[in-house]
Amino acid sequence: MVDYSGYEHILAERDGNILTLTLNRPDRMNAVNGRLHTELSTIFREVNRDNEAWAVILTGAGRAFCAGGDIGGMASSESGSNLEHRVAEVRGEAQEIVYSILDLEKPLVGKINGAAVGLGATVALLCDVVVASEKARIGDRHVNVGLVAGDGGAVIWPWLVGINKAKELLMTGELIQGDDLARLGIVNHLVDSEELDAFCLTKARELAGMAPYALRATKQTLNKILKKQAEEVMDVGLAWEWLSMRQDDHREATAAFVEKREAHFTGG
Repeated sequence: MVDYSGYEHILAERDGNILTLTLNRPDRMNAVNGRLHTELSTIFREVNRDNEAWAVILTGAGRAFCAGGDIGGMASSESGSNLEHRVAEVRGEAQEIVYSILDLEKPLVGKINGAAVGLGATVALLCDVVVASEKARIGDRHVNVGLVAGDGGAVIWPWLVGINKAKELLMTGELIQGDDLARLGIVNHLVDSEELDAFCLTKARELAGMAPYALRATKQTLNKILKKQAEEVMDVGLAWEWLSMRQDDHREATAAFVEKREAHFTGG
């Protein structure tokens, strides 16, 4: 049995052959810091070799699924060689997060209990069955902090909403909520918040009860499409995102976020 006790910001709980993974930084709306980013890049490979887990539920602790990158942490990041070294690591981890989710053979149910933003939205929408409560808000706000949406948004959004709608959403950072989540095909199911836990557990048990080889091979056949998309766009997307981290507009956006004021972009 795989031991997940070494993870600091991801909790793993078992209910028979159902494994629930919970992003666990509730005081920060499960925003992704360096440690959680690294853990997301490794955990799905471990789940893949967990023979006791036949279906997986992924959710967030507290009132959010995942608020994306920890903007406060961005504003206080180190500069110079340490930053350059960490950015290189993060680029590799960002690819591995997307690839390892797509390579996961077990069915993955996304339980979206609140905001899923940026990388949080990408992780949520890469799940096989996405179930959202009426409190959920989903969107990619990279551009709102002066960053290129390079870490997976361009992989999944066009397949869900079409290319033009995806461009609009990724260029404006609009958060989608309520009935629009289902109408646009962003989520599979929209349920009342008090029904979310039971619905997701029932769905996970249904999937775990299917013939494992047939289900997993069917999933992997379909995910070949998304894996090809990821391989085509993520290298350039992450390179452009790295360049955007060095722009004055990104520094202005993170400062404005911390100072709770409107950002003033100059194009630099």
